[in-house]
Amino acid sequence: MAVAEQTPPAVDRIRPATAPPRTGWRRHWHLYAAISPFYLLFLAFGLIPVGFSLYLSLHRWDGLGSMEWAGLTQYQYLFTDADFWQSIGNTLVIWALATFPMVFLAMVTAVMLNSAVRFKNAYRFAYFLPNVTSVVAVAIVFGSVFSTNFGLVNALLQAVGVDQVAWLNTPWGIKVAIATLMTWQWTGYNAIIFLAGLQTIPGDLYEAARIDGAGPVQTFFRITLPLLRPTLLFVLVVSTVTGLQSFSEPQVLLQTTANESTFSGGPDHAGRTMVLYFFQQTFDNNDFGYGAAVAWGIFLVVVLFSLVNWRLVQRRGDQ
Repeated sequence: MAVAEQTPPAVDRIRPATAPPRTGWRRHWHLYAAISPFYLLFLAFGLIPVGFSLYLSLHRWDGLGSMEWAGLTQYQYLFTDADFWQSIGNTLVIWALATFPMVFLAMVTAVMLNSAVRFKNAYRFAYFLPNVTSVVAVAIVFGSVFSTNFGLVNALLQAVGVDQVAWLNTPWGIKVAIATLMTWQWTGYNAIIFLAGLQTIPGDLYEAARIDGAGPVQTFFRITLPLLRPTLLFVLVVSTVTGLQSFSEPQVLLQTTANESTFSGGPDHAGRTMVLYFFQQTFDNNDFGYGAAVAWGIFLVVVLFSLVNWRLVQRRGDQ
């Protein structure tokens, strides 16, 4: 009887041990390394200076000697500083005189550009050009335009029988001149933003409104303006942030005289904005600690008014 040949049992092969799969940042470390330069630069030139300015605002320092701990006394003085409150008032008046006409003109310009058929790109370039022009050069030109004796504005006033106005020597004249400069500079930029918002509105809505007998005014207030609310919110917030931090416009327009600082803001300090006051305290008075406190005060004012604008636009949109 033949005996069946028995085969030895199969021996399991020993598999080499493998490392557990990488999870989290270790798996994508090369991606983090690729974007790390931005964060390193932001840390070096963003977060660290901001943190140091907060630390500096709690000390007295002239920029050369040793720092002296001051605590919150700089902020206590800031809230009672009449010059700082005057700079806030000047900034708010200039911002209001510049922002509201600018938003109106930008929206009207955007509507006209949106309805234009020929040379659209040429019009867009022409309206955007003031925003990319040097602020210093523009301020010098506007200084000549608003000159008391030889300015274009006074020449036009005299042509219609109105007396000359000392635009750069009176408080309200200074504010109007600065606001006019800012309006001219930012109208084209915001018009392009509004134009982008207008082009996202479906044309079927306007066609349906025309069929229902709605006129241009009704169409604008019932269709265009409500659908432009997000764009309007963006323009108002950006205009608030830039307007409340105005520096180059008044600094160059109101150039230094023999007895005044370049950051003084002209006669009676009528053009001294918050940022100009910050520079005056920091670099004219060499009070870096109080200058840092002023900078944080400016930050709080800008955030407060940005939130107010945002709430007002949101509330009107919900009605």
